[in-house]
Amino acid sequence: MEFLTWSEVTALAMKTVRQRRRSIRRFILWCEERGLTRPQDITLPILERYQRHLYHYRKPNGEPLAFSSQYTELNPLRAFFKWLTRSRHILYNPASELAMPKVVPKLPRYVLTIEEVERVLSQPDVTALLGIRDRAIMEVLYSSAIRRTELINLTVYDTDLHRGSVFVRSGKGGKDRLIPLGARACQWVNKYLADVRPEFQIGMDHGRLFLTQHGDPMHEYTLGEAVKGYIAKAGIVAPGSCHLFRHACATHMLENGADTRFIQVLAGIQHTRSSRQEPFDGKIAFAGIVVEAQYGCPRCNLGKFLRNGGK
Repeated sequence: MEFLTWSEVTALAMKTVRQRRRSIRRFILWCEERGLTRPQDITLPILERYQRHLYHYRKPNGEPLAFSSQYTELNPLRAFFKWLTRSRHILYNPASELAMPKVVPKLPRYVLTIEEVERVLSQPDVTALLGIRDRAIMEVLYSSAIRRTELINLTVYDTDLHRGSVFVRSGKGGKDRLIPLGARACQWVNKYLADVRPEFQIGMDHGRLFLTQHGDPMHEYTLGEAVKGYIAKAGIVAPGSCHLFRHACATHMLENGADTRFIQVLAGIQHTRSSRQEPFDGKIAFAGIVVEAQYGCPRCNLGKFLRNGGK
């Protein structure tokens, strides 16, 4: 489809392009079932009817689509019809006045405690190669508050274990960031690189840091299911998988006194008012984040130590 090619050319993230492909395909199938085969046949009432279809749709488990999911399905259609109009394929944009679902930001439904995090981290069998890899992955997730997609896209050259840092390339919003990595996480990644990755590597090395047993880069679903399995094995009933470590890292740092601005930079959060008004220089930000990460680290309790007057 020409629109998807245009999306790739304009440097949109591949995850965004894939979502656009899925959402547009879903809409086209819905239209074909109703005899609508041309873009010119689509009007605002038809789009509103499709929006109602999404609202009443039920997943296999009987649950409705969340408003955030409905927004995710409709937003690519707005971009698609805007492109059709600009490209002179249609005379007017029927989606220009489509009222989108209101998405209200929600707090995490469950935040792991420090004890629960340690319990999950202790689940992998570190006498096996897979166990060492999975322990290293979860240590990185918790130490850096990195997103799942960002983690699987890391290359060997993005980690500086001597300096204790990770370079995230083209994170959310296409932005790069340099973030610290804790000493324990560095130790496990070093063990993985020395003992496991050479055993998993088969054929040409494309440079990805974490590999499957067959030498392929890890997939988001595979990683999520693996982490979810360790959470369940630890006896914890909580929705989610990798994102739980991200929430736990930020929450535990905040509880230990770390500055919210540095937590935002660490986690790659760019949409808040403070992060727009107070841009950080890359080198200064990294130095500051290292201090704040040490200050708010729940493992070293430096923040509490300083607040108690060094006692």
